[in-house]
Amino acid sequence: MGNLDLSLIWAAIIAFGVIMYVLMDGFDLGVGLLFPFAPDEEARDVMMNSVAPIWDGNETWLVLGGAGLIGAFPLVYTILLPALYLGVFLMLAGLIFRGIAFEFRFKARSAKKWWNIAFAGGSAVATFAQGAVVGAYIQGFETQDRVYTGGAFDWLTPFSVLTGLGMLAGFALLGATWVAMKTEGYIQRWARGLVVKLLLAVLAVFVVVSLWTPFINASVRERWFDHLEIIWLLPALALGCAALIGWGVKRERDILPFLATMGLFIFTYLGLLVSRWPYVVPPDYTLWDAASAPESQLFLLVGVLFVIPIVLGYTAWSYWVFRGKVRLGEGYH
Repeated sequence: MGNLDLSLIWAAIIAFGVIMYVLMDGFDLGVGLLFPFAPDEEARDVMMNSVAPIWDGNETWLVLGGAGLIGAFPLVYTILLPALYLGVFLMLAGLIFRGIAFEFRFKARSAKKWWNIAFAGGSAVATFAQGAVVGAYIQGFETQDRVYTGGAFDWLTPFSVLTGLGMLAGFALLGATWVAMKTEGYIQRWARGLVVKLLLAVLAVFVVVSLWTPFINASVRERWFDHLEIIWLLPALALGCAALIGWGVKRERDILPFLATMGLFIFTYLGLLVSRWPYVVPPDYTLWDAASAPESQLFLLVGVLFVIPIVLGYTAWSYWVFRGKVRLGEGYH
């Protein structure tokens, strides 16, 4: 098996891990984003209990993707970490804050409001940082001789701020559809009432980013407009998912809006990845420029192909065990 094949396999594995992380961790981050707007404290208890059994397992995909990236494409770390230090630090700090808040809020009494703020604030910071990092990746990085030569704040631009805001709206939409699926009564009605508003916000950002992305540089523009019959299927499918979300909410379906929102994210992320393919460090370095030795990739691949089925298995099992509605007075804790 050649270096070309191994690099493609690793690219597929890492892309799968990233998308799984975005989908799995996205809705529990979205629950945190909705925390300040919940009807009351009991609703917050139910919302947190809906994700408490599974949130930490969801972040396994972030670790898996990061470990695979450094092993298979070490040049990515050499360039992207100096370029994105602040964005990655904000993301990790936000995840730490919300992780601590998960455990302490259940035990707190007088200080519960502060843990609510930590949970919502950590979710917001982590979500915005993730979106901004995605925007910075789409824009590309200044490099010379395989070294990052830009500034510490080059990742923070109008485009990356827009993608960060779009991620906030998107994760909030995931969170709202999740809460609507997992709850009932007045909490479910409240969550459903948010879905269409958040969907409109997501679509507004989706349209602007879709129009802006092809004009970031010539290669992105050529990729989109030279393959109209193929690439434009992705935004078309994303819009189809958006229509399913609206239809599902109108018909008061529990599961369909959540699944359709996940589809919306999948097709949007694929569209963004296609915009930069095969550059893993745009605009200069492809997968094969950044790849480690074939022997290293093959050694790591054996372990990852053993681990992924296990992660998928226990993830599916945990969702099955904690399936169904979460009601007032009930919960993991």
